[in-house]
Amino acid sequence: MGSFSIWHWLIVLVIVALVFGTKKIRNIGADLGGAVKGFKEGMKDPNAKEGEATATAEAAPVQRVASGETIDVQAKEKTNTQPGTH
Repeated sequence: MGSFSIWHWLIVLVIVALVFGTKKIRNIGADLGGAVKGFKEGMKDPNAKEGEATATAEAAPVQRVASGETIDVQAKEKTNTQPGTH
């Protein structure tokens, strides 16, 4: 009784397919695959040869900070645009 047989898993799969639909399950699978792919790309060494354009774009802010370059920005005041609140 502790372990499930293949028939138990097939019944669970059929119930999940009936509840969510195959299109929704396919979309979830595609999203999960994209997340795993993004995670793997994020774990790669940014100094690697392949994907040189994205590696330099991601490393650009780090290089600015490391070189001691000052970044000048302007701050804007946030205003309340909701009517009736003063």
